[in-house]
Amino acid sequence: MAGKTGTLVILTGPSGVGKGSIVAELVKFRENLKLSTSVTTREKRSKEKDGVDYFFRTKNEFMGMVNAGEFLEYADYNSNYYGTPVNYVFDNINAGFNVILEIEVKGAFQVKRKHPSAVLIFVVPPSMAELVLRLRNRRTNTEDDIMRRLAIAESELVKACEFDYIVVNDKIENAVDEILKLI
Repeated sequence: MAGKTGTLVILTGPSGVGKGSIVAELVKFRENLKLSTSVTTREKRSKEKDGVDYFFRTKNEFMGMVNAGEFLEYADYNSNYYGTPVNYVFDNINAGFNVILEIEVKGAFQVKRKHPSAVLIFVVPPSMAELVLRLRNRRTNTEDDIMRRLAIAESELVKACEFDYIVVNDKIENAVDEILKLI
């Protein structure tokens, strides 16, 4: 891959749409595709590993990273902070890898402003009823949290038309195939 620069691919969509599942499948099919691991202040879920799924940090640690300019983008989502470490992304792009960011909508626009050649892909559910079902089936969120996530989802879905591509996640295999073609 020497001499070849990779592409920055941004994958976003509402909470529960299946972004994480899609990304897990994508990296199985492409050797030159790397997932950027985000930093977050939210609580770690039972099966998540620090440094693999996310880098889990306190709000004070996170704000120190913000002040040091260590993020390509960061945002407050549902009362927690999420950020993309800038060095990881550009070190890999410069090494010829395509880097995929699984981030929220506001962060996607922040990155696009700083890196206009980034490819923006918005993943949508087949229906809002299916999104509700997916959020409930996670069994990791309270009903209040689900309602907050659905309210956020409605505001995010109106932004989908501002992305380069929209992919419906009706079946994971279909969504993965479509995104692989786009990459």
